[in-house]
Amino acid sequence: MKTIRIGAGAGYSGDRIEPAVELAEQGALHYLVFECLAERTIALAQQAKRQHPESGYDPLLEARLRAVLPACRAKGIKVITNMGAANPEAAVRKAAAIARSLGLAGLKIAAITGDDVLTAVQRGHYRLEETGDLVADLANRIISANAYLGVAPIVAALAAGAELVITGRVADPALFLAPLIHEFGWAMDDWDRLGQGTVVGHLLECAGQITGGYFADPGFKDVANLARLGFPIGEVNEQGDLIVTKVAGSGGQVTSATCKEQLLYEIHDPNAYFQPDVVADFSQVTVEELARDRVRVTGGRGKPKTGALKVSIGYVDGYIGEGQLSYAGAGARARGQLALDIVRERLQLTQVQMHESHFDLIGLNALHGTERITETEPYEVRLRVVGRTTSLAEAIRIGNEVETLYTNGPAGGGGAFKAAREVLAVQSVLLPEALVQPSIQFTEA
Repeated sequence: MKTIRIGAGAGYSGDRIEPAVELAEQGALHYLVFECLAERTIALAQQAKRQHPESGYDPLLEARLRAVLPACRAKGIKVITNMGAANPEAAVRKAAAIARSLGLAGLKIAAITGDDVLTAVQRGHYRLEETGDLVADLANRIISANAYLGVAPIVAALAAGAELVITGRVADPALFLAPLIHEFGWAMDDWDRLGQGTVVGHLLECAGQITGGYFADPGFKDVANLARLGFPIGEVNEQGDLIVTKVAGSGGQVTSATCKEQLLYEIHDPNAYFQPDVVADFSQVTVEELARDRVRVTGGRGKPKTGALKVSIGYVDGYIGEGQLSYAGAGARARGQLALDIVRERLQLTQVQMHESHFDLIGLNALHGTERITETEPYEVRLRVVGRTTSLAEAIRIGNEVETLYTNGPAGGGGAFKAAREVLAVQSVLLPEALVQPSIQFTEA
């Protein structure tokens, strides 16, 4: 039975590059997939594109392609990635230039566009899924609106001979499902195969998470050689049955436990995982450990797609100002708490306008809000004050006030840090699929 080997070269925008090189050179792959987009990532990319029209794609695009393209071309490995982010056309132009500089003449590259649906969303009467508010109420604060495309344009690009496919926003599992549909000729209404293919994509899309990275917990779930963590390979047959593995000798591990944790990652309802191409059903999935670093996953099913696409709306949601300072030695906690009290009062006296604020000692109460009970006094604490404002000028004042503790606060403060930044928030709407028109542009290096 025909088997396709797909490697996961990245699980997020800033991921390591060496494991992808290892996959390209030693993984005996047919496809190498880089999944690099999160909801907030594409809003930031849209913002960058507005400032510089030839930007807006993944900042590591060049480094990744230079690292893997020579091996991929030599071994006939096709590359699929959403590193196009907000600007797939510019990403393709950059990729073509990189290929030419590497001597890879004739490399056929496809740009997939059409996920930018800002105009369609603004013309309609849509409510945000998370809050129920009208999209129109965001007015000129909207930065981006990108629909999660499905597999169809990627499949078409592969059918036309593309060796490198660069997309914008697509559903993460679609990056892996598309080559399976292309290679095996699955019908677009073969719901059970599409459901199992979605299982494949979901398991591989976060790269090192399934090979023990995010899984690791010393003393409970020990994982060896994490500094050389290998990224996963999926061996998939015509039925969609998956074996998860990795390059022999690489760090990390593939076990039934790592696969089960990733299977449940970000899944609200295992019976109904909504995707552009299918409503996947993970409820009957079985996981079987065959050998060291070889786990078989089967049983994914599917139901007809809904005809609606999720759209991520990125918008400006105020500003955040922040200041930090450290205290160490005897009485560190008492000095840190006094410093917090001083800053709190100073922000009130100077009438800094905040509609949300936090006053924390990192290590004691910064994450869960209630101070952790300890038998001994901490040797060091780090003060953190952060507030949300409606203007950048007000946000700047927060960090400035923390910095004044150097000479106006308790003894021994050091390592001051301050920052002020715009906040990009993300919510979502559902858009009829018929309003979204993907397109493909081809370029040869």
